[in-house]
Amino acid sequence: MIRSKRGLIIVGVLVFVVGLVASFPARVAVGLLPESGVAISGIEGTIWRGRAREASVTGIYLRNITWQSMPWALLTGRLTYQIEATPVSGFVDTRLSVGMDGTIRLTELSAAIPLDLFSNAIGVAGLQGNASLNFERIELLDGLAVAADGIMQVANLLVPVVGRDSLGSYKVEFRSQNNGVVASIEDTDAVIDIAGSLQIKTDRSFQFLAQVIVKAETPEAIRQQLRLLPPPNDRGQQELRLEGIL
Repeated sequence: MIRSKRGLIIVGVLVFVVGLVASFPARVAVGLLPESGVAISGIEGTIWRGRAREASVTGIYLRNITWQSMPWALLTGRLTYQIEATPVSGFVDTRLSVGMDGTIRLTELSAAIPLDLFSNAIGVAGLQGNASLNFERIELLDGLAVAADGIMQVANLLVPVVGRDSLGSYKVEFRSQNNGVVASIEDTDAVIDIAGSLQIKTDRSFQFLAQVIVKAETPEAIRQQLRLLPPPNDRGQQELRLEGIL
């Protein structure tokens, strides 16, 4: 039992602050955010639990977003939410957390999304296809993936800069390393036979290496482009190599 007036005042102030924070409107919190390429409309609820009609994050459009905070995660120094959203088609379901060091972490990520969502964000006009994602975690720092563990499967991939025909289906398996992220890439039902690897380092450099083999169903437009690669080896494989800075 609290007997002193001072003690009652302190408890009263604490209750007021907790109540104020717990009921802080999400729309007000969004208005306080700096310019970051994020636009949200139709906001209801609080920063702890609420929903939004639609949102655009660096050109990626989502609808029917709901969030619910996990206050116990604050003990780990991370602000954590369970997020669900609906793209134009498909779904996104993940646990999102933000650390004091600025890292954004997605865990238990499950999603089915059309690739054209990312067309503007990654600068590939006309990108089409469907992707399914199942990741234990993806960790981002300053927009760069510094950790990723999971699988992405892509179906009916179409990249206009490569050709007008579908490139088929592929499987990409990601895993984290001390100096970044690596991924293995293979075709599952594609117009070319490809097996490759992607490495993204923490210094933002990347390297993609693959061995490509033409199939009977490979479109002529792609065959023409493959002629620009080094000649095939004795197994009919051509090396495809891309390097650069993200």
